Amino acid sequence: MSIHYAVLGLLGYRSMSGYDLKKIIQDTPFFPWSGNNNQIYKTLVELLDAGFLTNEVQHQDHSPSKKVYTITDAGWAELRRLAKAKPEPPEIRNLFLAQLAWADALSSGELDALIDGYEAEIDAQLQLHEEQRRRNAFSPRRTAREAAIWNSIHENIMDFYRNERRWAARLREALARIPEEENA
Repeated sequence: MSIHYAVLGLLGYRSMSGYDLKKIIQDTPFFPWSGNNNQIYKTLVELLDAGFLTNEVQHQDHSPSKKVYTITDAGWAELRRLAKAKPEPPEIRNLFLAQLAWADALSSGELDALIDGYEAEIDAQLQLHEEQRRRNAFSPRRTAREAAIWNSIHENIMDFYRNERRWAARLREALARIPEEENA
């Protein structure tokens, strides 16, 4: 799925500037894009050229003018087309697993420290997402169905971190069952 889909979806929620889009994409944990300026503005130009968006320059008294983008009828049709596309399989790209794959080269203490660090990252990410959700980070709720969808998205993310925590505990248990002399 391309960033075009995310931008169209966000602009389907409300008209926004490129900066607004950038902030939401960067702050939304399930978007796989970095949301850097090059990605956002290149995508906006492509969507404008395709007729999926319009823009309007808004002048501000104490700030530079900004372009605000709005989805067009053609953009809505494209968003619907993309929403009906065959779902892509979930990705399991976890750099920690690659790091762990070769961690047998570490001492037991170093391996424990590595797992400690991963658990701390998991806990920090879970707390961050819980706080973002509590503060009502970007989460459209125009209809009951949309609210249910976004609640489920947030739950999926939190379940991922909770499952990683359980998995780390099982890893520790498996390592603890190995006699120390076999760890050399």
